[in-house]
Amino acid sequence: GTIPMQEKLKLSKPQGASTPAEKQHMKNITYASAVGSIMYAVRSTSPDVAFAQNMTSRFQQDPGEEHWTAVKNILKYLHNTKDMFLTGYVFVMNRGAIDWKSTKQSIFATSSTDAEYIDAFDALKEAVWIRKFIIWLGIVPTIKEPISMYCDNIRAIAIAKVDGVTKGARHFRAKVYYLRETIKMGDVKIEKIHTDDNLADPFTKALAFPKHSELTRNIGLLPASSFM
Repeated sequence: GTIPMQEKLKLSKPQGASTPAEKQHMKNITYASAVGSIMYAVRSTSPDVAFAQNMTSRFQQDPGEEHWTAVKNILKYLHNTKDMFLTGYVFVMNRGAIDWKSTKQSIFATSSTDAEYIDAFDALKEAVWIRKFIIWLGIVPTIKEPISMYCDNIRAIAIAKVDGVTKGARHFRAKVYYLRETIKMGDVKIEKIHTDDNLADPFTKALAFPKHSELTRNIGLLPASSFM
């Protein structure tokens, strides 16, 4: 589940179901449907599983248990990395949400750290605009201070604060430099927040009812009856 396919895995036709019992067992498994779902993910958000999908799709006519295990591993990987491709943020002022976003990322992230950094860049651009707009309105004097941006990924915060560009971040180096310069100019500051307190989580993943209710309440989403 940590990689789409094991490095030395060999799949072949002889591994297909051979005995009547094996053939009957594989008939009850939705192998072709699973491979089709993976193909959809490849074309939309997950090009990193293209090779694994190509390999497993070759055995749709007569799959065996080893082929099915490989497909399940791809599905597990997609599940474990589903949050790497979404951008989500929310801006809160006076305990109420004033701006938010939840969308697919514009470029492919190769790790959760990269995904968090791309999130931070998208949120930072919006923060700069919000800061300038509120200063223009002249109604919140404290906006002269940097806007606090909270991130729950320590490595993403480190990339924003140190010089140089790591090998993994080279494909979005312009975003790295822009974020660092904006921090140096005093428009924003990035701070660590515990994952349990991350208000943006409802914008990038499904949460259990208690946590979803807590976080939405903390961004000011309350039933109308509470104001009466």
